[in-house]
Amino acid sequence: MRTALLAASAALALSLPASAQDESKVAPAPSEIVAAAPKADWVGIPAEDLLVMTLAPDADGSPRTVVIQLMPAPFSQGWVHNIRLFARSGWYDNISVNRVQDNYVTQWGDPNYDNPEATGKPKPLPEGLKVMGEAEYLADMTYSAEQPRPILPPDTYSSNNSFFGGFPVSGNGAGRTEFWWPTHCYGMVGVGRNYSPDTGSGAELYTVIGHAPRHLDRNIALVGRVIEGMEHLSSLPRGKGALGFYTAEEAAKRTPILSVRVANDLPMSEQPAFEYLSTESATFAAYAEAIANRRDPFFITPAGGADICNIRVPVRRVAGGG
Repeated sequence: MRTALLAASAALALSLPASAQDESKVAPAPSEIVAAAPKADWVGIPAEDLLVMTLAPDADGSPRTVVIQLMPAPFSQGWVHNIRLFARSGWYDNISVNRVQDNYVTQWGDPNYDNPEATGKPKPLPEGLKVMGEAEYLADMTYSAEQPRPILPPDTYSSNNSFFGGFPVSGNGAGRTEFWWPTHCYGMVGVGRNYSPDTGSGAELYTVIGHAPRHLDRNIALVGRVIEGMEHLSSLPRGKGALGFYTAEEAAKRTPILSVRVANDLPMSEQPAFEYLSTESATFAAYAEAIANRRDPFFITPAGGADICNIRVPVRRVAGGG
């Protein structure tokens, strides 16, 4: 499968031949490639790696649920431990969305915890939280048999770009990169922090709602991605305070978060079930190449390449959950 990905990476860097216009009559769109993927190319996401975040109903009374997939080892595991602890202790219950900065992030947490508009006393943090250093923004995969192989050309932010466990990752170095890190693509979830050496505990989380802020890579811990319900976070009213925080006068704009649960802790009938398209499959290689070189009828000029954040890993809800 890695051979297929490496072959696809070469295609991503090349422009199309003159016959591309003829191919457009029969070439499938990326969505069609995904739809035709065999069952064997889909990977189930463990319920232990899913967070179910329930927001207050919207103005019409419709329920709002956001599902987050946590990062797989070896990435950000100290923060992932903390997030599960926060969820299982009930600490995230009755917090709120406190910041929405246009084309940047939506951030949530205790409105009185490290918030410029705080008016009350913050919640005490649960016991057992880990404290991480800045070195843990990177994952040392020197001796890992599953180390990602570069499949996309270098960009402004890194010399190697790839995917690991269904997540976009980047690294530097020629050939076999030792250190890799997750990338700030749309929908990725990170840990809010204060100035260095603070790396954040997980008490404040955010998701990217705009153009990928890749300059944050290796400066903030990424802990997962939103895989369902992103529209409930990206469409919220923007804050008028500094960095998009809601001002005291905008307190009514804060969206209450009723609860956050690890899916594995929910009754079986309520546990959501999801799969992602294996990023080591031949189907994903074809899907990525098709995104870089759109040949389906709508497109006139194929781009001849793609940024890692343009190649969003397909995720689907499947039967078996709630």
